[in-house]
Amino acid sequence: MARAPRNKLSSSEVAALVDGLKNLDNDASDPGANVKPYKLGHDNQAMLGDYHGLRMVNERFCRVARGVFLPFLRFHPRISGFPPEIKSFSRYCDEQDNFTSLTLSRIEELRGAQMIVLQPSFVSLLTDAYFGGTLRKPTLRRQEFTATEARVIELVTEGLNRALSQAWRDLTSLSFQIQSHEENLQFATFVDGKDMIVCCSFIMQLPGVDPANIDILYPIQTLKPIAPLLRSRAQSDILEEDLGWRARLERAVLSVPLDVSARLAEPVVALSDLQNARPGQLMTLDLSPDLRLLVEGQPMFEAELGDVAGRSAVSLKRAFPHQ
Repeated sequence: MARAPRNKLSSSEVAALVDGLKNLDNDASDPGANVKPYKLGHDNQAMLGDYHGLRMVNERFCRVARGVFLPFLRFHPRISGFPPEIKSFSRYCDEQDNFTSLTLSRIEELRGAQMIVLQPSFVSLLTDAYFGGTLRKPTLRRQEFTATEARVIELVTEGLNRALSQAWRDLTSLSFQIQSHEENLQFATFVDGKDMIVCCSFIMQLPGVDPANIDILYPIQTLKPIAPLLRSRAQSDILEEDLGWRARLERAVLSVPLDVSARLAEPVVALSDLQNARPGQLMTLDLSPDLRLLVEGQPMFEAELGDVAGRSAVSLKRAFPHQ
């Protein structure tokens, strides 16, 4: 027999409720309570929801960006992403060293900007590895990049922007054009210090050295027009291009065996002659100088009969138009 629903609180539940109300009264009377003012519509830090769409973009970027570092490291590194964070640009600057690699790019579709941040030690490591050196942590602290390191930064950031375009294409089509490069956060004309940014941080695992960090920053105002897309949990039906699968499919298709035959003549024979034909009897044919080459019974080429090194052969003259 089903039990009827209980509409009254038990004594233990009433006691717990009273104790909770007493705790609230004590907290409210505490003059040292940590109270922070909040303005509706102004202090909302969840402007983009839970970033489901942006997280999917970052996951794709981790897979695609591995190929960017292959020419430098001679292997595909493992790249992992952290959840996106919203913070003020001034707070981000306080957490970083002044000397770093800052590459600003224009996002024309959103009328906004984006910035890639690379640590100087990581740039030096990539430069040494690119020219045949071993992976090791740089020991010297410098305040400027060499011309060679500047070229490495250019190659890496161009590759990362291409990877970003590919990662974003399932959500929305974006293109990233490099506008400028800076080496000091104080001179980066990205956004004002109080403006909010979305920080996407990535970590790269490298053998024998400390992990390398890559930060990609978006102003919150840049991503606001596509906020509904960033809240979406749905995946696009556009699939990433798998070059390995395409190569295997091409090899499989090109290895399919086909029957090829050459049609020398098409005689017209009366039924009575064909009925009276016996083994050993001769049948005359009018051979045309041109013959047809058939693939699986379909005419593909017009050819000419000949021989090569004592063996019969055909010379292809022209192809028949495909039906």
